[in-house]
Amino acid sequence: MTTAALDARAGRRCHNALNSLHSTHYFSPDTGRELAALGVTDPRAVNFAVRAAALGPVGAGAVTAAFYNYKHTLVARHVPAVWETVTPAQALAARERAVDATLRRLLGEETVSSPEMSEAADLALRAAEGCSRGARPLYSAHADLPVPEAPHLALWHAATLLREHRGDGHLIALAAAELDGLEALVTHTATGRGMAPKWIFSTRGWSREEWDAATDRLRGRGLVDDAGELTERGVALRDDVERETDRLDAAPYARLGAEGVARLTELASGFARTALGAGAFPADLIGKR
Repeated sequence: MTTAALDARAGRRCHNALNSLHSTHYFSPDTGRELAALGVTDPRAVNFAVRAAALGPVGAGAVTAAFYNYKHTLVARHVPAVWETVTPAQALAARERAVDATLRRLLGEETVSSPEMSEAADLALRAAEGCSRGARPLYSAHADLPVPEAPHLALWHAATLLREHRGDGHLIALAAAELDGLEALVTHTATGRGMAPKWIFSTRGWSREEWDAATDRLRGRGLVDDAGELTERGVALRDDVERETDRLDAAPYARLGAEGVARLTELASGFARTALGAGAFPADLIGKR
Protein backbone atom coordinates (compact mmCIF):
# COMPACT_ATOMS: atom_id res chain seq x y z
CA MET A 1 0.00 0.00 0.00
CA THR A 2 1.38 3.42 -0.94
CA THR A 3 1.37 6.31 1.51
CA ALA A 4 0.16 9.65 0.13
CA ALA A 5 2.62 12.52 0.24
CA LEU A 6 1.82 15.30 2.71
CA ASP A 7 0.78 18.51 0.96
CA ALA A 8 2.78 21.55 2.07
CA ARG A 9 -0.35 23.35 3.34
CA ALA A 10 -2.09 20.33 4.84
CA GLY A 11 -0.81 21.13 8.31
CA ARG A 12 -2.08 24.70 8.05
CA ARG A 13 -5.56 23.52 7.08
CA CYS A 14 -5.61 21.00 9.91
CA HIS A 15 -4.42 23.61 12.39
CA ASN A 16 -7.07 26.10 11.28
CA ALA A 17 -9.85 23.60 11.95
CA LEU A 18 -8.43 22.62 15.34
CA ASN A 19 -7.79 26.24 16.28
CA SER A 20 -11.45 27.03 15.72
CA LEU A 21 -12.32 24.45 18.37
CA HIS A 22 -9.63 25.71 20.73
CA SER A 23 -10.76 29.33 20.39
CA THR A 24 -14.41 28.74 21.29
CA HIS A 25 -13.67 29.13 25.00
CA TYR A 26 -12.33 32.66 24.56
CA PHE A 27 -15.81 33.83 23.50
CA SER A 28 -17.81 31.52 25.72
CA PRO A 29 -19.93 32.83 28.59
CA ASP A 30 -18.93 29.68 30.45
CA THR A 31 -15.34 30.93 30.74
CA GLY A 32 -16.39 34.27 32.17
CA ARG A 33 -18.79 32.58 34.55
CA GLU A 34 -16.18 30.16 35.89
CA LEU A 35 -13.60 32.90 36.47
CA ALA A 36 -16.15 35.30 37.94
CA ALA A 37 -16.95 32.67 40.58
CA LEU A 38 -13.28 32.94 41.59
CA GLY A 39 -13.32 36.74 41.67
CA VAL A 40 -11.95 37.57 38.18
CA THR A 41 -14.58 39.62 36.35
CA ASP A 42 -12.76 41.84 33.84
CA PRO A 43 -12.91 40.01 30.46
CA ARG A 44 -9.29 40.95 29.67
CA ALA A 45 -8.07 39.66 33.02
CA VAL A 46 -10.00 36.45 32.32
CA ASN A 47 -8.22 36.10 28.98
CA PHE A 48 -4.78 36.60 30.49
CA ALA A 49 -5.52 34.23 33.38
CA VAL A 50 -6.75 31.28 31.34
CA ARG A 51 -4.14 31.47 28.59
CA ALA A 52 -1.10 32.39 30.70
CA ALA A 53 -1.86 30.10 33.64
CA ALA A 54 0.15 27.24 32.18
CA LEU A 55 3.24 29.45 32.50
CA GLY A 56 2.73 29.80 36.25
CA PRO A 57 2.38 33.10 38.17
CA VAL A 58 4.47 35.07 35.68
CA GLY A 59 4.72 38.83 35.38
CA ALA A 60 3.57 41.18 32.65
CA GLY A 61 6.83 41.02 30.70
CA ALA A 62 6.62 37.29 30.14
CA VAL A 63 2.97 37.49 29.06
CA THR A 64 3.59 40.38 26.66
CA ALA A 65 6.49 38.49 25.10
CA ALA A 66 4.56 35.24 24.75
CA PHE A 67 1.32 36.83 23.51
CA TYR A 68 3.20 39.26 21.19
CA ASN A 69 0.34 41.40 19.87
CA TYR A 70 -1.06 42.78 23.13
CA LYS A 71 -0.08 46.24 24.31
CA HIS A 72 2.22 45.90 27.31
CA THR A 73 0.43 48.54 29.38
CA LEU A 74 -2.81 46.56 29.08
CA VAL A 75 -1.07 43.37 30.14
CA ALA A 76 0.58 45.14 33.08
CA ARG A 77 -2.81 46.42 34.23
CA HIS A 78 -3.89 42.85 34.94
CA VAL A 79 -0.71 40.79 35.34
CA PRO A 80 0.61 39.84 37.86
CA ALA A 81 -2.32 41.31 39.85
CA VAL A 82 -4.68 38.59 38.62
CA TRP A 83 -2.61 35.97 40.48
CA GLU A 84 -3.56 37.67 43.76
CA THR A 85 -7.18 36.71 43.03
CA VAL A 86 -6.78 33.32 41.37
CA THR A 87 -3.85 30.92 41.31
CA PRO A 88 -2.71 29.49 37.96
CA ALA A 89 -3.91 26.03 39.11
CA GLN A 90 -7.36 27.43 39.88
CA ALA A 91 -7.47 29.23 36.53
CA LEU A 92 -6.56 26.03 34.66
CA ALA A 93 -9.23 24.04 36.50
CA ALA A 94 -11.81 26.74 35.79
CA ARG A 95 -10.81 26.76 32.13
CA GLU A 96 -11.28 23.00 31.86
CA ARG A 97 -14.74 23.24 33.41
CA ALA A 98 -15.62 26.03 30.97
CA VAL A 99 -14.32 24.11 27.96
CA ASP A 100 -16.32 21.06 29.03
CA ALA A 101 -19.54 23.09 29.29
CA THR A 102 -18.84 25.02 26.09
CA LEU A 103 -18.16 21.99 23.89
CA ARG A 104 -21.16 20.12 25.28
CA ARG A 105 -23.38 23.13 24.56
CA LEU A 106 -22.00 23.88 21.08
CA LEU A 107 -21.53 20.33 19.79
CA GLY A 108 -24.20 18.42 21.68
CA GLU A 109 -23.92 15.43 23.99
CA GLU A 110 -24.17 12.92 21.15
CA THR A 111 -21.16 14.41 19.31
CA VAL A 112 -19.11 14.85 22.49
CA SER A 113 -19.47 11.15 23.30
CA SER A 114 -19.18 9.88 19.72
CA PRO A 115 -16.58 7.46 18.33
CA GLU A 116 -15.54 10.25 15.95
CA MET A 117 -14.61 12.46 18.91
CA SER A 118 -12.40 9.72 20.34
CA GLU A 119 -10.82 9.15 16.95
CA ALA A 120 -10.09 12.86 16.53
CA ALA A 121 -8.56 13.04 20.02
CA ASP A 122 -6.28 10.09 19.31
CA LEU A 123 -5.13 11.58 16.00
CA ALA A 124 -4.52 15.05 17.46
CA LEU A 125 -2.58 13.68 20.42
CA ARG A 126 -0.45 11.61 18.07
CA ALA A 127 0.30 14.70 15.99
CA ALA A 128 1.21 16.65 19.12
CA GLU A 129 3.90 14.08 19.87
CA GLY A 130 5.82 15.64 16.98
CA CYS A 131 5.93 19.11 18.56
CA SER A 132 9.21 20.53 19.90
CA ARG A 133 9.81 22.71 22.96
CA GLY A 134 12.69 24.93 21.83
CA ALA A 135 11.77 28.65 21.60
CA ARG A 136 8.11 27.75 22.15
CA PRO A 137 7.15 28.91 25.66
CA LEU A 138 3.36 28.65 25.43
CA TYR A 139 3.45 25.24 23.79
CA SER A 140 6.06 23.95 26.22
CA ALA A 141 4.12 25.15 29.25
CA HIS A 142 0.92 23.49 28.04
CA ALA A 143 2.81 20.31 27.19
CA ASP A 144 3.52 19.92 30.91
CA LEU A 145 -0.20 19.69 31.69
CA PRO A 146 -1.90 16.29 32.01
CA VAL A 147 -4.07 14.99 29.19
CA PRO A 148 -7.75 14.95 30.27
CA GLU A 149 -9.52 11.59 30.19
CA ALA A 150 -12.73 12.67 28.46
CA PRO A 151 -12.23 12.48 24.66
CA HIS A 152 -13.64 15.94 23.90
CA LEU A 153 -11.35 17.48 26.52
CA ALA A 154 -8.41 15.42 25.27
CA LEU A 155 -9.09 16.74 21.75
CA TRP A 156 -9.26 20.29 23.07
CA HIS A 157 -6.00 19.78 24.96
CA ALA A 158 -4.27 18.43 21.85
CA ALA A 159 -5.73 21.27 19.77
CA THR A 160 -4.27 23.69 22.30
CA LEU A 161 -0.84 22.08 22.05
CA LEU A 162 -0.90 22.24 18.26
CA ARG A 163 -2.27 25.79 18.31
CA GLU A 164 0.36 27.11 20.69
CA HIS A 165 3.15 25.21 18.89
CA ARG A 166 2.22 26.83 15.59
CA GLY A 167 1.63 30.17 17.30
CA ASP A 168 5.07 30.23 18.90
CA GLY A 169 6.62 29.43 15.53
CA HIS A 170 4.52 32.14 13.90
CA LEU A 171 5.99 34.71 16.28
CA ILE A 172 9.47 33.64 15.20
CA ALA A 173 8.44 34.26 11.58
CA LEU A 174 6.87 37.63 12.39
CA ALA A 175 9.98 38.79 14.23
CA ALA A 176 12.17 37.71 11.31
CA ALA A 177 9.89 39.72 8.99
CA GLU A 178 10.40 42.75 11.28
CA LEU A 179 6.69 43.07 12.06
CA ASP A 180 5.99 44.12 15.62
CA GLY A 181 2.84 42.97 17.40
CA LEU A 182 0.56 45.74 16.18
CA GLU A 183 2.00 45.72 12.65
CA ALA A 184 1.31 41.99 12.53
CA LEU A 185 -2.32 42.68 13.44
CA VAL A 186 -2.66 45.47 10.86
CA THR A 187 -1.27 43.34 8.04
CA HIS A 188 -3.31 40.30 9.04
CA THR A 189 -6.50 42.34 9.14
CA ALA A 190 -5.64 43.76 5.70
CA THR A 191 -5.73 40.20 4.31
CA GLY A 192 -9.42 40.04 5.21
CA ARG A 193 -8.84 37.05 7.50
CA GLY A 194 -7.75 38.84 10.66
CA MET A 195 -9.67 40.16 13.62
CA ALA A 196 -11.68 43.33 12.93
CA PRO A 197 -10.10 46.51 14.39
CA LYS A 198 -12.94 47.07 16.89
CA TRP A 199 -12.08 43.75 18.52
CA ILE A 200 -8.36 44.51 18.47
CA PHE A 201 -8.95 47.82 20.23
CA SER A 202 -11.15 46.23 22.91
CA THR A 203 -9.08 43.10 23.55
CA ARG A 204 -5.46 43.97 22.67
CA GLY A 205 -5.31 47.43 24.22
CA TRP A 206 -4.28 49.42 21.14
CA SER A 207 -5.87 52.74 20.19
CA ARG A 208 -6.98 54.00 16.77
CA GLU A 209 -4.06 56.45 16.85
CA GLU A 210 -1.59 53.64 17.44
CA TRP A 211 -3.22 51.59 14.68
CA ASP A 212 -2.87 54.53 12.28
CA ALA A 213 0.77 55.06 13.28
CA ALA A 214 1.52 51.38 12.64
CA THR A 215 -0.19 51.69 9.25
CA ASP A 216 2.02 54.68 8.46
CA ARG A 217 5.13 52.67 9.33
CA LEU A 218 3.99 49.88 7.06
CA ARG A 219 3.21 52.37 4.31
CA GLY A 220 6.75 53.70 4.63
CA ARG A 221 8.04 50.18 4.00
CA GLY A 222 5.84 49.84 0.92
CA LEU A 223 3.71 47.11 2.52
CA VAL A 224 0.35 48.93 2.51
CA ASP A 225 -1.09 51.55 0.19
CA ASP A 226 -2.88 54.83 0.94
CA ALA A 227 -6.14 52.96 1.53
CA GLY A 228 -4.49 50.65 4.07
CA GLU A 229 -4.65 47.67 1.72
CA LEU A 230 -1.70 45.34 1.27
CA THR A 231 0.53 46.14 -1.68
CA GLU A 232 2.08 43.37 -3.78
CA ARG A 233 5.09 43.56 -1.49
CA GLY A 234 2.82 43.34 1.54
CA VAL A 235 0.99 40.32 0.18
CA ALA A 236 4.32 38.66 -0.60
CA LEU A 237 5.59 39.35 2.93
CA ARG A 238 2.48 37.88 4.55
CA ASP A 239 2.74 34.84 2.27
CA ASP A 240 6.39 34.42 3.25
CA VAL A 241 5.45 34.61 6.94
CA GLU A 242 2.82 31.90 6.50
CA ARG A 243 5.17 29.66 4.53
CA GLU A 244 7.85 30.01 7.19
CA THR A 245 5.25 29.27 9.86
CA ASP A 246 4.25 26.15 7.91
CA ARG A 247 7.90 25.08 7.75
CA LEU A 248 8.44 25.57 11.47
CA ASP A 249 5.21 23.69 12.22
CA ALA A 250 5.65 20.79 9.80
CA ALA A 251 6.84 18.12 12.25
CA PRO A 252 3.55 17.31 14.04
CA TYR A 253 1.71 16.73 10.78
CA ALA A 254 4.57 14.81 9.21
CA ARG A 255 4.45 12.53 12.25
CA LEU A 256 0.73 11.94 11.71
CA GLY A 257 1.11 11.35 7.95
CA ALA A 258 -1.00 12.49 5.02
CA GLU A 259 -3.91 10.11 5.65
CA GLY A 260 -4.02 10.91 9.33
CA VAL A 261 -3.87 14.65 8.70
CA ALA A 262 -6.66 14.41 6.12
CA ARG A 263 -8.86 12.45 8.53
CA LEU A 264 -8.17 14.78 11.46
CA THR A 265 -8.90 17.80 9.27
CA GLU A 266 -12.18 16.23 8.17
CA LEU A 267 -13.26 15.48 11.72
CA ALA A 268 -12.14 18.80 13.21
CA SER A 269 -13.72 20.76 10.36
CA GLY A 270 -17.05 19.05 11.01
CA PHE A 271 -16.89 19.89 14.72
CA ALA A 272 -15.86 23.47 13.93
CA ARG A 273 -18.78 23.94 11.51
CA THR A 274 -21.19 22.70 14.15
CA ALA A 275 -19.72 25.08 16.74
CA LEU A 276 -19.86 27.98 14.30
CA GLY A 277 -23.48 27.21 13.48
CA ALA A 278 -24.27 27.20 17.20
CA GLY A 279 -22.98 30.77 17.56
CA ALA A 280 -19.52 30.10 18.96
CA PHE A 281 -18.10 33.40 17.65
CA PRO A 282 -19.38 36.97 17.25
CA ALA A 283 -20.65 37.66 13.73
CA ASP A 284 -18.40 40.73 13.37
CA LEU A 285 -15.20 39.13 14.70
CA ILE A 286 -13.38 38.83 11.34
CA GLY A 287 -13.01 41.60 8.76
CA LYS A 288 -11.63 45.03 7.98
CA ARG A 289 -14.36 47.04 9.68
